[in-house]
Amino acid sequence: SHSPPAKPGEKPSETGEVHQRKEVCHWPCRCPPVPACTPGVSLVKDGCGCCKVCAKQSGETCNEADICDPHKGLYCDYSEDEPRYETGVCAHLVAVGCELNGVYYLNGQTFQPNPLYKCLCVSGAIGCTPVFIPRSAASPCAAVAGRKNAGQPTCGPGQHKQLQSTNYRLMSAYRSLPLVLKKKCLVQATPWTPCSRTCGIGISSRVTNENRKCEMKKEKRLCFIRPCLTTTPKTIKIPKGKTCQPIFQLPTAEKLVFSGCSTTQSYKLTFCGMCLDKRCCVPNKSQMITVQFECPNEGFFKWKMMWITSCVCQRICSAPGDIFSELKVL
Repeated sequence: SHSPPAKPGEKPSETGEVHQRKEVCHWPCRCPPVPACTPGVSLVKDGCGCCKVCAKQSGETCNEADICDPHKGLYCDYSEDEPRYETGVCAHLVAVGCELNGVYYLNGQTFQPNPLYKCLCVSGAIGCTPVFIPRSAASPCAAVAGRKNAGQPTCGPGQHKQLQSTNYRLMSAYRSLPLVLKKKCLVQATPWTPCSRTCGIGISSRVTNENRKCEMKKEKRLCFIRPCLTTTPKTIKIPKGKTCQPIFQLPTAEKLVFSGCSTTQSYKLTFCGMCLDKRCCVPNKSQMITVQFECPNEGFFKWKMMWITSCVCQRICSAPGDIFSELKVL
């Protein structure tokens, strides 16, 4: 129950008024069965420290027990429930946004850069969950129904729903790489991302702990798959009877230009070629070199760079910077 409002001319504190908040936590804990949260919704312990619950999402009501999704940078905003501050609304903390393929997203913004995935920007990081696409043909119920006892229902309505909700699996975004021990550090690294540009000098990155402190850090390198020349197709000579030429080189060594600066040395790089069919040629083997750039009136700087030694032509051609290139729904 609430105290009567303050008399005219009196402040609430002078009346000794105290707004009673509704008790939402009760001990000992009595928990219902653990719920199955929809993809992208965190399963967390409630604010009472008792039961596993599906975290509240942006715009949903919240309180001490029904907490907002902590993995999405959400907090419970009680400002509209003054002076009780009993029920709030989940809102995003003010933080930096995200950039993906040249598009900037606000903190807390959801977007769908790929038909199979829905993504969320949280404080500069991007998290993605699969968009559920029903695949009734792949259902075990349908598989059994196509056998001898066709026509006989093998799954009840409840089983159909259960199968539908778990009818996707995800492949890992990163291939498992061999582990190497260097100076008491178990070296780990993700594969290099595809080059940010299909022609000209671009950038690829990876996360690795191959450094003095053995800390996971983002590492970048330059990549140069092929030059942006209109004469490139004429430069690549595809052997007679073949449909692809995996690699090619320019006739002369040239200096590389990056951000208005040029290399101090000239290089005769190996580039990935082209095909007459729909296949594309991508780097297969490479080495790491260090190149030095000289800027007019600004001095020098160095960058690590991928030196291509061989390319392979394949039918799987993903766009540069496609973070979903190695993710598939099975």
